Amino acid sequence: MNKIAVGVLGATGMVGQRYIALLEHHPWFEVTYVAASPRSAGKQYAQAVAHRWLIGENIPRSVASLVVHDANDVACARGKCAFVFSALEMEKEAIKQLESSYAESDIPVVSNASANRWTEDVPMLIPEINFSHLDVIASQKKTRGWNKGFIVVKPNCSLQTYMMPLHALVQAGFPVKRMIVTTLQATSGAGYPGVPSFDMLDNVVPFISGEEEKTEKECLKILGSIADGKIVTAPLPLVSSTCTRVPVVDGHTACVSMEFDLPSGKKPSLAEIERVWNSYSSLPQELSLPSAPLHPIVIRSEENRPQPRRDRETEKGMACVIGRLRNCNVFDVKFVALSHNTKRGAARGGILNAELLKAKGFFDGL
Repeated sequence: MNKIAVGVLGATGMVGQRYIALLEHHPWFEVTYVAASPRSAGKQYAQAVAHRWLIGENIPRSVASLVVHDANDVACARGKCAFVFSALEMEKEAIKQLESSYAESDIPVVSNASANRWTEDVPMLIPEINFSHLDVIASQKKTRGWNKGFIVVKPNCSLQTYMMPLHALVQAGFPVKRMIVTTLQATSGAGYPGVPSFDMLDNVVPFISGEEEKTEKECLKILGSIADGKIVTAPLPLVSSTCTRVPVVDGHTACVSMEFDLPSGKKPSLAEIERVWNSYSSLPQELSLPSAPLHPIVIRSEENRPQPRRDRETEKGMACVIGRLRNCNVFDVKFVALSHNTKRGAARGGILNAELLKAKGFFDGL
């Protein structure tokens, strides 16, 4: 099959580099356009990332010689790519305006940035969970007068540790009323150069700006419904979070306690929860999307798992790995979950979003 030409905005940053690396041998997509800040514009990609290429040993040859363009020059992207992955690192309002400019110019945007996550008619997509939110794209385009362009975003990386286990239980008829989540987040989540080494070595930083608000609220939009061309957030679960930065390179861990919104006799046993998680599958698996994990949720039985160094690459970094499921003395159950923050939580998660869009026909005619 002929591959779809794609662009990467913010291509020189850490997430942009991850996109470049993961797309090197993708069966459906081919990187033909790279864009970044004006200081990188006009350089070959290999020159622009010289001495700060962070993903693997070598820069993919197919991209190394591409000339980096100014991401602000939307007109330059026309004709060079069918859609773009956005890994922009700018002020939020500037990102919001720039992504809209691409969509207005008939270039769909599959975004990692947070700027449009709370735009009411922009799907904040985890393909296994809220694929039905893609139905709002028609209203998004009509409201703005866009023709072929649209915007889809992915949620914050820390949510990936608990959203699929949560959704699996809700979908199985075990709604969750309240959750307490404590995250232990990897340093790569701060980008490059990120947190200074003196602050991270032999240390835990108990605050990440804006992270707790995202962890507590974004899940409600993902679990929400569509009404009048907009996404309406779900009322539950209530989430209380504490987000910390720990000296781990990749892999976000979360300690989760859950209370079910059910009478005592209707709450699931630990065995029932494991059954629900082990059998969890959804549309990406049904469609056999290239980046979809065969097993979205993987349960480890060892008492000391999951661990970032041992488990983050499970299912090519796209699974939620769960361990230590047990009863909770305050709520109902508690467990430890792990996800790969720069794969499922960032670039490969964005690629999976694009694969679903292609499979559902949203790129037809581009």
